[in-house]
Amino acid sequence: MKVDNNPIQHFQKWFYYVEKSHPEDEVNAMLLSTIGTDGYPKNRIVLLKRYTWQGFIFFTNYNSDKGRTIAKNNNVSITFNWVSSKREVHIYGQSEKISEDESQGYFDSRPQGSKLSTWASYQSKVVDSRKSLENRLNYYETKFKNQDIPKPKYWGGYIIKPTKFEFIKHFISSEFAQKTTYKLQPDYNWSKRTYYVHL
Repeated sequence: MKVDNNPIQHFQKWFYYVEKSHPEDEVNAMLLSTIGTDGYPKNRIVLLKRYTWQGFIFFTNYNSDKGRTIAKNNNVSITFNWVSSKREVHIYGQSEKISEDESQGYFDSRPQGSKLSTWASYQSKVVDSRKSLENRLNYYETKFKNQDIPKPKYWGGYIIKPTKFEFIKHFISSEFAQKTTYKLQPDYNWSKRTYYVHL
């Protein structure tokens, strides 16, 4: 498969290929890694909602663990592990909040249940019981009944602006893989290198 000398185009081709040919892979699930306030890496699965020429966008509670760690250190990485297609993509870069208008636009497109869950859920905080969470959800269902549900100020999107990509394609029944790396240069062009690695 021909790959353009541009990491976003490379990613787009792989993303479309996995989405079409390997539907069993959750194509937009990605492992987000941040540096925790305790100095240790923190990993969690989030969903990629959109990608552009600038970067990769996901949404969360700004007060969550990932939001707090990004506020302290915005160096992050994301990994797509498409098992069925034997492909991995590792992306490194810096994360920053997107505009309030962009976050509002995405929030407005969400189903009612998802909007209510955003209000009812306190991410990264311990919930006393399932019943207490259900009570919170019932409270907001009543509060916002027959009206537009506003976006909480503590919720919105981040964009990860990449500085390095690693594309890994595993071979069937082989201990070797093909690896293509892209690195952002000072002139904002991308350097590219393709080679084979022993796993």
